[in-house]
Amino acid sequence: MGKVRLGILVSGSGSNLQSIIDRIEAGALDAEIVVVVSNEPEAYGLVRAEKHGLKRALVNHREFGSREAFDRRLVEVLEAHGVELVVLAGFMRLITPLMIEAFPGRIMNIHPALLPSFPGTHVWQDQVDYGVKFGGCTVHFVDEGTDTGPIIIQAVVPVLDDDTAETLAARILKQEHRTYPAAIQLFAEGRLKIEGRRVRVMPLDRSRDEAFLTNPVVPQT
Repeated sequence: MGKVRLGILVSGSGSNLQSIIDRIEAGALDAEIVVVVSNEPEAYGLVRAEKHGLKRALVNHREFGSREAFDRRLVEVLEAHGVELVVLAGFMRLITPLMIEAFPGRIMNIHPALLPSFPGTHVWQDQVDYGVKFGGCTVHFVDEGTDTGPIIIQAVVPVLDDDTAETLAARILKQEHRTYPAAIQLFAEGRLKIEGRRVRVMPLDRSRDEAFLTNPVVPQT
């Protein structure tokens, strides 16, 4: 099984980027980060990338006259590095159809709520204010809507009576760091199949391991 080539887009601290780096370096994720791209010159995610010897690219959205022009440049950078899966890790820009057409079914995002509830921004405070008993995070494929793409993985955490937006965000973030690498691994294994609004997780093909069901190996008949 080859390693899937990741292009990771960040705008801020890049903690989810770090969780992916850590899993790859531990040998627990069959992926290779071929480029980390940011629209923010001061994004700490670029510092994380530099510390781990990863290729970095800055595409400052302020230098472009439209979202489409910005996305066109992003696509050029990602394609130049042979990216197979685009991973949005705290990337604070809306994706245009131009990007989706370039990477159909190959853009992932993580959202700190249980979609379809609480899309958009400021979702931690919204969950606390609404009084929900459970929050969580959602890894999904990106479509042309805002946080509306087919769902891959969700993780649930309790919302406690004394929670603030900050305490809830910290609890959800721990699950983000678990679920995002897991979703990428499923993609790397070729096990994700989009069927309309559903993402089906296909069983792992273990046919390549049949010869190891006996020890010593017995020839297959």
